[in-house]
Amino acid sequence: MEYLVRHRTTYRYLQDVSYSCHLAHLALRSSPLQQVISTQLTLNPPPASRSRRADFFGNQAEWFTLDQPHNLLEVLAESQVRVAPAPQRDPALTPSWEEIRRMLEEAGDEASREAVQFIFDSPLTAFQSDVAAYAGESFPPGEPILAGAIDLMRRIHADFRYDTTVTDATTPVDRVFEIRAGVCQDLAHIGIACLRSLGLPARYVSGYLLTYPPPGQPRLLGADASHAWFSVWAPPFGWVDLDPTNNVAVSEDHVTLAYGRDYGDIAPLNGIILGGHDHMIEVAVDVIPARDYG
Repeated sequence: MEYLVRHRTTYRYLQDVSYSCHLAHLALRSSPLQQVISTQLTLNPPPASRSRRADFFGNQAEWFTLDQPHNLLEVLAESQVRVAPAPQRDPALTPSWEEIRRMLEEAGDEASREAVQFIFDSPLTAFQSDVAAYAGESFPPGEPILAGAIDLMRRIHADFRYDTTVTDATTPVDRVFEIRAGVCQDLAHIGIACLRSLGLPARYVSGYLLTYPPPGQPRLLGADASHAWFSVWAPPFGWVDLDPTNNVAVSEDHVTLAYGRDYGDIAPLNGIILGGHDHMIEVAVDVIPARDYG
């Protein structure tokens, strides 16, 4: 599938901002299954300075500053991308989760050494709840790592209610675990915390999901939204992405933006401002198949 992805963020400030500095993670990343054809970031007002480089995890990050008074900031990311369907993966062909832990303890190859960094707590996935007991139901002795992760995804989808009103971007995993509700970010964090509680590597993935209008109805521009899921290290297949919000393995309907330890590593926009007082944020996302815009 080939897509045009537009992600527009608009900040409206009640008072002028005299100076601001921002970090954006809005450039899609390439992978064996995802080819980025083009990507650009348009800023209004134009910044005084901007620079782009890869962050620690290999995501393309952009820094920009505005040094003139402004009460409006528009950030528009536009990308063309081609996404291939995920290959068939037999969970029975993956090692047991106990064997994965032993592989990480030895860290004898580059892939396992890279995976080790994703077994530790991160600010938004640290927990005090008995997450390990919940995770353990999906990982009996000898369970293949991918089979256990798929079962965990299924259980999170069944046990946690999707609710946009009960959490925000800083809600800790313990709170989500207590209320059994949240948005895609929260469900991804639960999956990550569960896997890490057993000493297994998991990472947070941000991106987009193609949505379909009702039969006979046109697509509504801005109706899509940014999305998130988790990824588990499952040799010989490498990292396998699983979407607990929708109870599906990630494939060509998903577009990958970035990955890190948790949402905090790859928030679409972060910033520091001087002035502005209160503000409003509007976000609109479009994931448009090439056949609809070509």
